[in-house]
Amino acid sequence: MRLLTPIASALLCSSLIAPNSIDTTARQDFAGRWNLTGTGEHRNRVYWLEVTDSGGQLTGMFLNRTGSPVPLDTVSIEDGQLIFRMRAGRRGTAPQHRLRREGDRLVGTLNDRGTDVRVVGVRPPKWADANASGRHAFGTAVALFDGASIDAFTLQHEDRPSGWSVEAGAMTNSPGANNLISKERFKDFRLQAEYKLEAGSNSGLYLRGRYELQVLDDHGKPPEKTGHMAIYGWTPPLVNASRPAGDWQTVDIVLVGNRITATLNGRKVHENSMIQAITGGALDADETLAGPIMIQGDHNKLWYRKMVVTVIE
Repeated sequence: MRLLTPIASALLCSSLIAPNSIDTTARQDFAGRWNLTGTGEHRNRVYWLEVTDSGGQLTGMFLNRTGSPVPLDTVSIEDGQLIFRMRAGRRGTAPQHRLRREGDRLVGTLNDRGTDVRVVGVRPPKWADANASGRHAFGTAVALFDGASIDAFTLQHEDRPSGWSVEAGAMTNSPGANNLISKERFKDFRLQAEYKLEAGSNSGLYLRGRYELQVLDDHGKPPEKTGHMAIYGWTPPLVNASRPAGDWQTVDIVLVGNRITATLNGRKVHENSMIQAITGGALDADETLAGPIMIQGDHNKLWYRKMVVTVIE
């Protein structure tokens, strides 16, 4: 048997061990979940990223502002940068995104539909134990709609028309209207609402402006993670409790920390469900702060005749 010289032996050990240890450290730097927020003129753009290390093989999920989180096509680490891309669409190869670690943060650039967006990423909060189905001390109820005006709301896009009006004691939108954002902000609360949808209508209720409960005409269909009262893209309702289009529907929602319990039309659709992350269309990623109620109006027509928020003290 031929013996290796000391130099050759050292080189062999280096090739077998050193790269693996470096890769492990780099993977640990990026693995896990990140809330990403644009900077400067793009500070209202919010993204979410998860990187998973499976024995040295990197995979990931990405929420590109709107819609649902989707699997990444490629994830790699090169020269200290995390490089990833989504799956190619009809327009061809998807653009690359590049991020690097700076202390506890991720910084870098995302190519958002042809626009380079500088972002800063932080870890999501570690939530304290909470029980949305438990007993709570409730404060004063705040009526966001009084049957006569929508003065409790402002518009998400101030440079666009409202598209909302009040008809027969209910506030309603024209298709493609602005999104309404409550002027008052809430942290832990109970939300009670009554609404109805036209056939095929699609909307959403955003809790703290970050977590969308889907509002959808899907009577008679199986529950799914984009169905009526789903935590959009993440968690389907326990049952589909939707009424037919044109019928008034009632929802009672309790949000405490990152837990939610909800009853739709008298049937429990969430029982202390965990909110896993922000959803598409979130206004910001500051998850531990109070936030507004946002009503999505930019899809199809719907009506609200009641919306009351009661703070949990």
